[in-house]
Amino acid sequence: MITAVEALTAVVSTTQACAALGVARSTLYRSRQPLRVSPPAPRGVPGSALSDKERAAVRALLNSERFVDCSPRQVYGTLLDEGQYVCHWRTMYRILAEHEEVRERRRQRQHPSYTKPELLATAPNQLWSWDISKLRGPFKWTYFYLYVILDVFSRYVVGWLIAERELSRLAEVLIAESCHKEGIQPQQLTLHADRGSAMTAKPVACLLADLGVTQSHSRPYTSDDNPFSEAQFKTMKYRPDYPDRFGALADARAWACSFFDWYNHHHRHSRIGLMTPATVHYGLAEQLTAERQVVLTAAFQRHPQRFVKGQPTPPQLPGAVWINPPKPSDTGLSLS
Repeated sequence: MITAVEALTAVVSTTQACAALGVARSTLYRSRQPLRVSPPAPRGVPGSALSDKERAAVRALLNSERFVDCSPRQVYGTLLDEGQYVCHWRTMYRILAEHEEVRERRRQRQHPSYTKPELLATAPNQLWSWDISKLRGPFKWTYFYLYVILDVFSRYVVGWLIAERELSRLAEVLIAESCHKEGIQPQQLTLHADRGSAMTAKPVACLLADLGVTQSHSRPYTSDDNPFSEAQFKTMKYRPDYPDRFGALADARAWACSFFDWYNHHHRHSRIGLMTPATVHYGLAEQLTAERQVVLTAAFQRHPQRFVKGQPTPPQLPGAVWINPPKPSDTGLSLS
């Protein structure tokens, strides 16, 4: 707009040009002035400010052995109770900030750094997951403890037991019997669990070392590190016939026996190609997939117009199952 006014002043007066275009003459005159930037005026030191010597003394006091793990507020309050005043706690913070010393000053326990478990299974009996779940007993605050070992690749429950207590020696028996039943060889298997008392017990670790089984644990307070056992317990407790309470230990064992038979041999799992865990665990998945393909091909030949995407294929069994898969950017490979 200013450029248009300047061009119009070559024909008419400045007043007429500004009036015609609706621009104030002061705006035009100001645009013609060179831009002058004045440096900010230096800020004076307040008369009440601490001297350099006093600031150094405050910093030395804050970093002294007595107060090195105390916040400036605590130092301020402690000194007041002792009849001393050196400066306000805000000034203490400013002095620390000048030397980049504003940080967590309290002495705190340093927790160890836990590595995220990244575990892979490409076939049955390579990676097992196990956990313990509480089953409500006949009275309030009474529980039975269900121990379950699950094959991560096939989702097959290779071993379980129910007891009245959570004990590491019971876990030892279950693990040893499951490994013997499945014919586990040394260095073949990784056993993953959370950090419960039975899972981290020294007798269990010694047993696994004797069997040649690699031990793996979840990070503390990270339920996502043991997702397969958690999902299996959810499937169990959301069954329509799952009771609110079990009247006795024998009742719990009888119900669990029926459930695990259904889970292993009749439950078609959505993550393993809608096959039963037993089918995948015992190597029958390829044959079943071929049989399903015959059925789908026959259906397609009878009514091809019903399959808008062409020849259908049965759900496929995944080639690999991960607990915490690494990011593709870390490996340079696709995990699909």
